Amino acid sequence: MKRTIVIGAGFGGLALAIRLQAAGIPTRLLESRDKPGGRAYVYEDDGFIFDAGPTVITDPSALEALFTVAGKRLADYVELMPVTPFYRLCWENGVVFDYVNDQAALEAQIDKLNPADVAGYRRFLAYSKEVFEEGYLKLGAKPFLSFRDMLKAAPQLTRLKAWRSVYSMVSSFVEDEHLRQAFSFHSLLVGGNPFSTSSIYTLIHALEREWGVWFPRGGTGALVDGLVKLFTDIGGVIELNAPVERLETEGDRITGVTLGDGRQIEARAVASNADVVHTYAKLLGHHPRGQKASASLKRKRMSNSLFVLYFGLDHNHTQLAHHTVCFGARYRELIDEIFNKDALAEDFSLYLHAPCVTDPSLAPPGCGAYYVLAPVPHLGTADLDWAVEGPRLRERIFDYLEAHYMPGLRSQLVTHRHITPFDFRDTLNAYQGSAFSVEPILTQSAWFRPHNRDSQIDNLYLVGAGTHPGAGIPGVIGSAQATAGLMIEDLGQRETPA
Repeated sequence: MKRTIVIGAGFGGLALAIRLQAAGIPTRLLESRDKPGGRAYVYEDDGFIFDAGPTVITDPSALEALFTVAGKRLADYVELMPVTPFYRLCWENGVVFDYVNDQAALEAQIDKLNPADVAGYRRFLAYSKEVFEEGYLKLGAKPFLSFRDMLKAAPQLTRLKAWRSVYSMVSSFVEDEHLRQAFSFHSLLVGGNPFSTSSIYTLIHALEREWGVWFPRGGTGALVDGLVKLFTDIGGVIELNAPVERLETEGDRITGVTLGDGRQIEARAVASNADVVHTYAKLLGHHPRGQKASASLKRKRMSNSLFVLYFGLDHNHTQLAHHTVCFGARYRELIDEIFNKDALAEDFSLYLHAPCVTDPSLAPPGCGAYYVLAPVPHLGTADLDWAVEGPRLRERIFDYLEAHYMPGLRSQLVTHRHITPFDFRDTLNAYQGSAFSVEPILTQSAWFRPHNRDSQIDNLYLVGAGTHPGAGIPGVIGSAQATAGLMIEDLGQRETPA
């Protein structure tokens, strides 16, 4: 029996495989690494559990839908715990802003910074909700396969001023610079420069206000495990340590895949959750379509990369929030250097993750597991030697955290590790070490983004950050819904009703 193959067990690949299997399409999920999860890999060191990648769950309804379509309940597989505040935002001048899902508490904090911005924030929230309705609820899981699809959406995108940047739009509502940063940094969570990413991405604010911010008990890896169990419970087959080396073709059809160990597996159709450039340049590089598509993709702007430092301490810093954004002295200038300059900035802004505030089980008793993330240029922007720069940046970040947020850090240090753009390039096959694939500017969104189904090879599909709608857990799960709809229709099946 020829199964349908999904390459890559990241969130997008898992969500797609579940939807296909639930629709009665026998599906085989191939993962190159020794664990599922993709960017949501898990490291375990000296009793500490570190989520490697995404840690913010903002649309539990999208996850619930995966279990519902398979006839199961999310709560039977994983426990989601609410996180409050959503984020604690901190600046070097001592300003602290707890971003919570409480209108009165938010407005009280805004009033302290600039009373005039209370009314401005209300208008911004109303705008964000409207963008959320149009950009996420209506279009987030709709494939844009033709330019006509884009033209249909154009009037609404125009009315919502999608050509303006996130920061520009936020600034039209609020005056205080702290608030402008507080309500524009979200685009960085999906690899977007707030000063060039379309204002459509302000929808993230409304999305968080709609459903809250959540964290799975046991870490993001526990959510991955729950999705894998769901997939196998309904008959799906997953194989780890199974890197795909080549997509086999006959004319303009995919016939199967060749694995790293030489095995060939026939397939009715293939969906790739691998990096989109890697998919076309490496896996399909022998075919004219792969050569043409990869050349085009390499001309696109890629999102930034990341330096991520994981560390375990023999002390649990309970004074921290679960999520802390540590803004440096510069904002616009620093972001410009991250996206456009061929060097590493002397300063940084950081995202500090302290999951033991919510779930102490991720570290030994009395200890704390942490990670801190710094956006950095991808290798096409700054061709740095991260074997040298990585340890240097690690020490600078440790010094900064100890001075500003975590006193005694160095004396409490039990274990640490870090990943750099080299790891994104070499382990995750990410083009130029980009952490979020194609940059989410307006001219690289919706129809302008790589399509969920290839335009020439009609049994080749894409899922994940590199296709529509984009990066982030809600984005890649939305891409899975869009791609699954196409595949179920194309393969002559009908999705099981929820």
